[in-house]
Amino acid sequence: MENKETMTQICQSIKTEISHAVIGQSEVIEQILVALIASGHVLIEGVPGLGKTLLVQALAKTFSGNFSRIQFTPDLMPSDVTGHVLYDMKSESFKVRKGPVFTNLLLADEINRAPAKTQSALLEVMQEQQVTLEGRAMPVPKPYMVLATQNPIEQEGTYPLPEAQLDRFLFKVLIAYPDDKEELQLVQYITDKKLGDKLDVSNVMVCVKPEMISALQAHAASLEIDEKVIQYAIDIVRATRKWPGISLGSGPRGGIALIRAARAYAVVDGRDFITPDDVKKITLPALRHRIVLSPEMELEGVHVDRVLENILDKIQAPRN
Repeated sequence: MENKETMTQICQSIKTEISHAVIGQSEVIEQILVALIASGHVLIEGVPGLGKTLLVQALAKTFSGNFSRIQFTPDLMPSDVTGHVLYDMKSESFKVRKGPVFTNLLLADEINRAPAKTQSALLEVMQEQQVTLEGRAMPVPKPYMVLATQNPIEQEGTYPLPEAQLDRFLFKVLIAYPDDKEELQLVQYITDKKLGDKLDVSNVMVCVKPEMISALQAHAASLEIDEKVIQYAIDIVRATRKWPGISLGSGPRGGIALIRAARAYAVVDGRDFITPDDVKKITLPALRHRIVLSPEMELEGVHVDRVLENILDKIQAPRN
C-alpha cells in the first residue's frame, strides 16, 4: 500500500471531486467516505431533493465504479433486486440475468417503501457480498457498498426496516437542508445554462481506480488499535443497554461498527493510529439506528442523537 501521505491525498481528492457536484454537505460526504473505506453500508435519511442520488453518482465516478439505482416500491419483487434465472429457448439452456445489485455502488431509494421480503433480498448481498441464484453463489464486484435512503416525513405506505437489516448498516447518515449561502450557490449552479433537472457529474474527475479503494479498505482494517480504545467503544455500547430513556440498546455489532469506522476515520484524517476522539467522532452515525428510545422520550420529542451525546459526556475516555 502507498505511504500515509498518498492515502491522505487520495481521500482528500475524492472529497474535493464530490464537492464539484454536491454543494455543501461536507460532513455527510466525509461520513460516506469513512463508511466506504470501512467496507460498510450507509442508510441515508433526509427529505427528497437534497442531492442523495447525485452524491452517490459523484462518489462512484471518483473511482470509475459502476453505479445502479433501485426505486423501492410496494410491488417490487426480490428477483427485481437480485436477478433471476431464465430458460433460453434458442440455446435450450438456463441463463442468469443479473439484477442491479451486481455493481460497485447501489443506491436503494426509499427502501422502506418495499415489503419485508424484498428488503431482506438485500441482506445476503450486504452481509456476504454475494447473491445465490438457483443454488449458485455469485460474488458482487469489489469494492461494494449499498447506500439506502428513507424519507423521515412520509410514513404512509412505508414498511419499517427490520432490526436485523438496520444492524447491517454501518452508518445512518442524516442529510439536512443546506444553509442560506449553500442554497444560494446550489440554485445558481443548477439553473445556470442547464436544461431540466438532469443530474450533472460532468465536473467530477476520476481520481483513483477501484483497486485503490479496495487497498485503502485493507489498510484501514489492518491498523493496530490500543485495547483501551476498544474498551472505550464497548463501554459506550454497553451504556446504551441500561441508559434511562432507552428501551432497546445496541448489540455487539455496535461496538464492531465503532472500531471499523474509527480505523477508517483515522485513514481519512491521514493517521495510522486510532484515538478515542475517532470513536467519539463516529458514534452518532454508527449507533443512532441501533437503539430504540422509550415511548416517553419519543413523546417528549427527544432525539436519539441527544441521548447519545449525553452518554459520550458521561463515559470517561482513556487518556493515554
